[in-house]
Amino acid sequence: MALRNIVKFGDERLRKKCREVTEFNDKLWVMLDDMYETMKQSDGVGLAAPQIGILRRVVVIDVGEGPIELINPVITSMKGKQREIEGCLSSPNQWGYVERPAKVKVTAFNRYGKEFKVEGTELLARALCHEIDHLNGILFTDLADEMVDVEEEEDGKKKKR
Repeated sequence: MALRNIVKFGDERLRKKCREVTEFNDKLWVMLDDMYETMKQSDGVGLAAPQIGILRRVVVIDVGEGPIELINPVITSMKGKQREIEGCLSSPNQWGYVERPAKVKVTAFNRYGKEFKVEGTELLARALCHEIDHLNGILFTDLADEMVDVEEEEDGKKKKR
């Protein structure tokens, strides 16, 4: 496994719509492993392939319940609303309030090409939406209704200064 460079806001690749993955092979597996290691090393909860400069529909997420790998993810259901502070590994030290669904259902493929479904609420729902937005060239700053300065509390939560 290797750490990958994270593409920063302003890089045109973050605005591109990603192509579907059609080959589930060793190259994909290495990318998934590298993405997960890069995300964890950067203290993130999600990372999408365009954030490492690869325009493929691939996402890794870990909100503290173990890794989730999503290839060609599609949101199939959204319910409710939540408005919380979000940030992004591609935009360090930039934070904003974004309204997202409170609950989402996603269909995707695993690294072996097997379809599965994942259901997320709260932080997982936010992470799923945020990372899938990256695959469509949408950044959280496009959706934020208020940008804020934040500080991190001892429990890891973010609060407005």
